[in-house]
Amino acid sequence: MLSNTDSLYQLIKSLSKSEKRNFKLYANRLQGNEDSKFMVLFDVMDKLKDYDEEKILQKAEGVSKAQLSNLKAHLYKQILLTLRLNASNQDLDIYLREQIDYAKLLYNKGLYNQSLKMLDKAKVTAIEFEKNTILLEIYDFAKHIEGQYITRSIDTTAEEITTSANLLTKKIIGTNAFSNLGIRLYSLYLKTSQVRNEKDLLFVSEFFKSNLPSYNIEDLSFFEKMYLYQSYVWYSNIVQDFLTCYKYASRWVDLFEENKHLIPVYADLYLKGLHNWEIRNHTGKLNYQVWLLIFKYFAPILG
Repeated sequence: MLSNTDSLYQLIKSLSKSEKRNFKLYANRLQGNEDSKFMVLFDVMDKLKDYDEEKILQKAEGVSKAQLSNLKAHLYKQILLTLRLNASNQDLDIYLREQIDYAKLLYNKGLYNQSLKMLDKAKVTAIEFEKNTILLEIYDFAKHIEGQYITRSIDTTAEEITTSANLLTKKIIGTNAFSNLGIRLYSLYLKTSQVRNEKDLLFVSEFFKSNLPSYNIEDLSFFEKMYLYQSYVWYSNIVQDFLTCYKYASRWVDLFEENKHLIPVYADLYLKGLHNWEIRNHTGKLNYQVWLLIFKYFAPILG
């Protein structure tokens, strides 16, 4: 059986040298016959140029055809576990969800105040880096703990939690409305590219106006503004209003420049803004200054 679409094979081939090394260090701590077999399977699959089940069974000593499916599933899970462990120091979402998991473990042990302290620590980070959906999960869990009437702090925290959760929900709804418009416009751009006649222009303009949420720019959060500017970039690209495109691409980039701590966290969105700004800056290429910015913010992440 010859196929390069095997999920485990693709995962192994996607690993960097350091990720493979970390996996082997992790796997060597495990004991048992099955664990040694999945390491044999890992080494064999890592060396294959193409996925070939017959070659795997020939080279993976001690692995039978009946065992292969379960061993592959076990190996796949163990690789993901090591990737998650290593990513907790680099990926903010994974780190925050790890803190929530720790809080739940403490809660299950009856250590309610410790659980709330863990959530409070995660809350501060989530607020700082605009991780709003995770923040809502933190508030919901905190409300659940306080709702058990076991911490004796409900009088002082109930109003704060409910008010913050309500404001956050409103912010998430607004962000969702602007991001929905942006992705629908981008989809429209991919299908139709730019308008070709008056009829196309009328259709796109009406589509944009009817789906653009009403807003006061001063009241918008970071992501509401970002997706608003992004929507204008897609719209003005479609209708070939390149001056407006440059205007909103500039605002998109400026928004990140005003919130520099968010640039490494949302690198993809920042680079997309830079790309659109540069194209409408009549160069079509990232200039030296932009490359310096990229190096400044992303070199630490890329190592």
